[in-house]
Amino acid sequence: MENKIRVLIAKPGLDGHDKGAKIVALALRDSGFEVIYSGLHQTLVQIIATATLEAVDVIGLSIMSGAHLPICRKLMAMMLEKDLSDIRLVVGGVIPFQDIPGLKQMGVAAVFPGGTSFDEINTGMKALFK
Repeated sequence: MENKIRVLIAKPGLDGHDKGAKIVALALRDSGFEVIYSGLHQTLVQIIATATLEAVDVIGLSIMSGAHLPICRKLMAMMLEKDLSDIRLVVGGVIPFQDIPGLKQMGVAAVFPGGTSFDEINTGMKALFK
């Protein structure tokens, strides 16, 4: 990629399962993305601050806790409040398929449920910028 897409991979809340997030971060890096991994137990305020400081193009949330709907709803509202509408929000992890339309309706740009291949994630992430 000519201009690398900057991606923040973040683990919100008390979710302590980060193996998948780290593997996705490495796969994205190997595909040409510039990736920042925030680490575990990030608050939404910390995620917004890191995204702003690092001037990212995408915030990628890895959520295994089942709290993806309220977390994404609150983060989207915070992004709107901070005028960060140019940053795309994507989410992956344990996301039931029936929740995907609701996530998309609230403004989540892409959803990558568990089991999504690296090729699909790579293609989906690049498609956000076409």
